[in-house]
Amino acid sequence: MADINSLMDPAPAHAATAVEDGAAALPLVDFIELLFFAYRDFVGDPDQILAPIGFGRAHHRVVHFVNRHPGMRVTDLLDILRITKQSLGRVLRELVDEGFVESRAGSSDRRQRLLFPTAKGEALARQFVGLQSRRMATALEASGPDGREAVQRFLLAMIDPEDRAAVERLIERADRAARARPA
Repeated sequence: MADINSLMDPAPAHAATAVEDGAAALPLVDFIELLFFAYRDFVGDPDQILAPIGFGRAHHRVVHFVNRHPGMRVTDLLDILRITKQSLGRVLRELVDEGFVESRAGSSDRRQRLLFPTAKGEALARQFVGLQSRRMATALEASGPDGREAVQRFLLAMIDPEDRAAVERLIERADRAARARPA
């Protein structure tokens, strides 16, 4: 198989690998590629668990967020995932049919759909979190003593500024609820 790099015309160095930042140019293409590869491997572990049951990355994301936020509304999940109602509907139907997620009517508004993980869904989410936590812990350890804080700042800064506070609140709320649940 031919090396993909030999098939492309080289672009000017400053156009392909840098963004002007005042007087200095930053080689961001390297970081973009690293992010692609890191994401590929980060989600690849759960992909191997999901493939035999016919599920994909959308199923992973739904199981993750429903497990982290039991009782969340379907509309909140749509806001988090930024996917269409039609796409979510197909994935949710499959997760409900296979016994990973339960959909219940809201207590105050019966039209509202609340999502809960089943015991099977919780076990699957724990598998994903275990695999991904080990991968992240290894990477953070290799990043040095301030790696965790630096990576956290970086990832938060990658989120659109108008969404950062909401994401931080969402994570903190799920962390508080997880600490309050019996072990």
